[in-house]
Amino acid sequence: MDLEKIRAAAERVARSEGLEIADVEWKVGKQRFLRVYIDRVAKTTAGISDAAGMIRGTEVANEPYPKISHADCEQVSKQLSVILDVEELIPGPGYTLEVSSPGLDRALKKPADFERFRGRLAKISTSEPVGEAKFFEGRLAGFAEGKVRVQLKGKEARTVELPIEAIRKANLVVEF
Repeated sequence: MDLEKIRAAAERVARSEGLEIADVEWKVGKQRFLRVYIDRVAKTTAGISDAAGMIRGTEVANEPYPKISHADCEQVSKQLSVILDVEELIPGPGYTLEVSSPGLDRALKKPADFERFRGRLAKISTSEPVGEAKFFEGRLAGFAEGKVRVQLKGKEARTVELPIEAIRKANLVVEF
């Protein structure tokens, strides 16, 4: 099975719906699962809006992290399922396709993720110590030259730069 071909098919479907693919996972256990995480790109809107924040009948995307609806998941699932079956991208009998949002505590994997969520609180663990630590929690300060910048909280605020190849796991932290 070629996960990159599956990702490419998922990206075609997502693009057609004005969405993007955040991640694609293949899990095999008692059942075979293909999990596709979709996201809506935050857009800036230009134009005239009324007092309710409407432009031409659609809600203004003034929210920095627009939400994925059940209808979005359903549309992508229906279209992707057909492509997976017609193009025979998943060999063998039976699998479960799950399409969902990446969630509030979404994983950060691509350089663009660290830039997109600049200012948000994140937890990051590295495979090898960076400085003297392997675990970092702080505000994302962007991505440049192959390094994720994180403003650490604590007695003395400081910024660390973590090489992206050293990052084992990174997730946003839910803040209320």
